[in-house]
Amino acid sequence: MNIALWIAAVLVALLFVMAGTNKVIKNREDLATMLPSTMEYPLGFTRFIGIAELLGAIGLIAPQATGIAPILTPIATIGLAIIMALAVVFHIKRGESKAIGMNLIILALSLFVAIGRLAG
Repeated sequence: MNIALWIAAVLVALLFVMAGTNKVIKNREDLATMLPSTMEYPLGFTRFIGIAELLGAIGLIAPQATGIAPILTPIATIGLAIIMALAVVFHIKRGESKAIGMNLIILALSLFVAIGRLAG
């Protein structure tokens, strides 16, 4: 079970590192081509979400890997699951059904890791 939890955690962390990095370093025009909805919100809001995703990815791996405050891993993972749940709601409201599937998969993987780490 521990191997499955690590695989899921690394996969989720990598996805959030990629998404968060794009939101933090890309300029507004590049973001608009990738995520058109970012033009509807202040750039600072998009950057904030990106930073939260990056910190969540770190929190998903570092505490468990180092053994320093491993309780932070499920807490960070729950935070990432909340981001994904909100993303699902966001895409439903916008009628963007194609994006919902990936959000639900990442949400499920995040919950799997959170529950597994809390139980373990």
